[in-house]
Amino acid sequence: MREISVERITETVRDMCIEANCRLSDDIRRALEDGLKSEENPVAKSVLGDILKNAEIAEESEVPICQDTGMAVLFLEVGQEVHFVGGSLYDAVNEGVRRGYEEGYLRKSVVKDPIRRGNTGDNTPAVIHTEITDGDAVKITIAPKGFGSENMSAIKMLKPSEGRDGVVDFILETVKCGGSNPCPPVVVGVGIGGTFEKAAYLAKKALLRDIKSENPDEYYAEMERELLDKINKSDIGPQGFGGKTTALGVNIETFPTHIAGMPVAVNISCHVTRHLVKFV
Repeated sequence: MREISVERITETVRDMCIEANCRLSDDIRRALEDGLKSEENPVAKSVLGDILKNAEIAEESEVPICQDTGMAVLFLEVGQEVHFVGGSLYDAVNEGVRRGYEEGYLRKSVVKDPIRRGNTGDNTPAVIHTEITDGDAVKITIAPKGFGSENMSAIKMLKPSEGRDGVVDFILETVKCGGSNPCPPVVVGVGIGGTFEKAAYLAKKALLRDIKSENPDEYYAEMERELLDKINKSDIGPQGFGGKTTALGVNIETFPTHIAGMPVAVNISCHVTRHLVKFV
């Protein structure tokens, strides 16, 4: 059994909040650079150049890439041989978010109640997903999620008879309805199967994958390629100004489901698509 002080979790999360918001991940940067090279629309090309320049300034100046520094979403993969000492794990995570957003001068966007509102003042509580794994390590993934893109996401309980075509049509419809609102070029996370909430979880988790990775099942890898091609032919383009770089990637995750259902969730993320991994 390995003991880990929750203070280490707090410090790690604190640092991750700042880094994820101020430094573009390498895979997203490369995808934007590839888009800049291949884009033919002069306005779209200029926008992509501005996006990359903005990311460069943010990293050099240690300021947020985007003014919407998101709601903190964390995925914890906890080895079953780990024992946390010194306090509550979830309290430690939220303390890390609090410190990160205060000490990193990040915008605090969380309200106490969904209807009555009222800012919590420190961007907590975080949304925390926990998975128990083998071993004695803790993998922490942070994905601060802005709501310009989150608000363009959708879930639908399709009938099994709607099949592959129904899934593809729903994903394309969701991206088209979003238009310029999610700050394209976007990353599209798709969850298919499970239950209502499992599909949404899968769609969110799909956004954590490397942008150039493919689903290990060729059937879904081919669907990812088809969707990316069709989305990029929509002419929405970077920031909605037209062009062929509407999406940087489409990632699909699946799970077995009930014989009577086919849940599909689409989680759209902006051109920043913040994600960062650390091990403790």
